[in-house]
Amino acid sequence: MLPTQQYYLMEQDKNITEFYERLKKQLEEDTSWPSPYLFKFIVPANLEKIAEIDAIFDKSDAEINTRDSAKGTYTSVSIKVTMQSPDAVIKKYLEVSNVEGVISL
Repeated sequence: MLPTQQYYLMEQDKNITEFYERLKKQLEEDTSWPSPYLFKFIVPANLEKIAEIDAIFDKSDAEINTRDSAKGTYTSVSIKVTMQSPDAVIKKYLEVSNVEGVISL
């Protein structure tokens, strides 16, 4: 790996860490837990990708809704579920981030 690539990856990891730290702080300040939380994702229109996300929220009270884009290229996935804490919310985001091609909103 070239030094510039390594630097870019380190900066990207730092930005991700800072993002989740800010999110956790905001969730702690603005919400009483447990609480309903709405996750939103954009995924390539692929049933396997949607099934992967669905499996992450399996065994919960998750209400999952999907909607295809106008051209059918992407699918919007909205998941409303009761979460126990800001840490639980972040854990779900990190789990979903392992699904290739997912964009968290």
